[in-house]
Amino acid sequence: MQVGKNKAVSVHYVLQIEHNGEKVVADKSDLESPLQYLHGAGSLLYEFEANLENLNVGDTFEFKIEAANGYGIRDEEKMVSIPIEAFKDESGNIDNEMLKAGNILPMMDQEGHRLEGIVLEVTDEYVIMDFNHPLASKDLYFSGSVAGVREATAEELEHGHIHGPGGHHHH
Repeated sequence: MQVGKNKAVSVHYVLQIEHNGEKVVADKSDLESPLQYLHGAGSLLYEFEANLENLNVGDTFEFKIEAANGYGIRDEEKMVSIPIEAFKDESGNIDNEMLKAGNILPMMDQEGHRLEGIVLEVTDEYVIMDFNHPLASKDLYFSGSVAGVREATAEELEHGHIHGPGGHHHH
């Protein structure tokens, strides 16, 4: 069975990026539990799915996604200074373990959308955060193999994602 729209696909993959002129591993699937997704549901990068289209179980893949088609190009406007008050608890205290440069914090924008920001710097008045994706401006080098392909169930199609081992579970 080939990878295609509305198929439940599982893949083993390695994602590499260039760092100081060398390729380094940025992410990879666990050997015990491959990445599972519903092909065509739009949950993964479009070009990632396009490169897997029509592959069969056991096929290997290797492709590059340009930064602009991956997680986008770094946007300086996504570097934000947030008043330190926003990080104080009811008692006016700040969690200094949490507010450390390099930490990734879950935040919410004015519309209530969840997003993650990286703490760049903490001053007495502001926390400077970067809301660019950590892989923004990076070309993505994927390699791996197709571990499994099956028809998605009606429920999976309705929910737009895979259920079961390694998939999404409803509580």
